[in-house]
Amino acid sequence: MKREGVLVIGSSNMDLVVTANRFPNPGETIFGKNFEMFPGGKGANQAVCCARLGCKTAFIGKMGNDEFKEKLSKILIEDNVDISGLFTDENEHTGTALITVDETGQNQIIVISGSNMKLTPQDIGNKSALFESVKVVLTQLEIPIETVIKTAELAKQSNSLFILNPAPALHLPDSILPMIDYLTPNENELEILSESKITDETSLLNAAKKLIDKGVKNVIVTLGAKGAMLLNMDGVKYFSGFRVKAIDTTAAGDVFNGALAANLSFENSINKAIEFANKAASISVTRSGAQSSIPY
Repeated sequence: MKREGVLVIGSSNMDLVVTANRFPNPGETIFGKNFEMFPGGKGANQAVCCARLGCKTAFIGKMGNDEFKEKLSKILIEDNVDISGLFTDENEHTGTALITVDETGQNQIIVISGSNMKLTPQDIGNKSALFESVKVVLTQLEIPIETVIKTAELAKQSNSLFILNPAPALHLPDSILPMIDYLTPNENELEILSESKITDETSLLNAAKKLIDKGVKNVIVTLGAKGAMLLNMDGVKYFSGFRVKAIDTTAAGDVFNGALAANLSFENSINKAIEFANKAASISVTRSGAQSSIPY
C-alpha cells in the first residue's frame, strides 16, 4: 500500500467570536463590535489546512449529535477531508469555543470541550487501519492525554512520523516523549512542558534542550512574528517570520502545524517545511476566524 498524506486526530469546535476594541477587565461590561460563528477546533483546523494545501487528509474526532456537528462535518467534507474516522457521542454537545478578539488582533479563548474529551483510546484503536496508509500523524492536547498516548503508539507501530502540537499545554508523561518526532510548542507552552521560565534566547534553548534530553527528536518553537526555532541533536536553527498586519491570530498555530505536516508528507526537508509553515501562518493572521483564515 502506498503511504501518503496526513492523519489528524483531535478536536473540532464551533467558534463563537466577538470583536471589541479591547478586552474587558474583571467584572467590567463593554460593548463589542461584531459577532460571528466560525468552524474551529485545533484538530479540525489542522486537518482543513493540510487538505487545502493539496495533501490527502483524514480526520479522527468525536462530535455531539447536534446542529454544530452537521455544520462542522459539512465543512470538512467540502474541504476534501476524509471523515470516516468521525465518532458521534449521543450524550455530549459538540465542542464550543468562546473567542474575544481585540483591535490589535490578539485573542482570549475559553474552550468548552464537550465531545472532544470523550474521544477514547479504544476509539483510536478501532480506527487503527487509517494509520497504516499515512506518512504523518498529527495531534494536539484538546483530547484526553491517554488518547494522545494511544495515537503516538499507533503512529510508531505504523512507522509514521508523529507530530504533537502541545496545545493547550499540560505536563506530558515522560513515556510519550521518545515517541515524538516533532514537538511544536510556542514559548508559553514550552515553559509549561519544560517547567522552566523563559526570559531570553539562552533560557529558550535550555528549555527546549530539556525535552531533547528526554527523548524528543525535534523541538520546533513557534515565536509568533519572530518566526520559529528548530532544536535537535544536530544543533539549533532559526527561521525568520514575515512582516504582516495582523488582524486575528486565532488559528496561526494550527496553520503552522498543518502546513508543517503537509510538507513533511510531501517528503520536503524539515527546513523547507518550517519555512513554508511560517509563510502559511503569516497569511492566516491577516484574515478573521479560524478555518476561514486558512490559505489554499
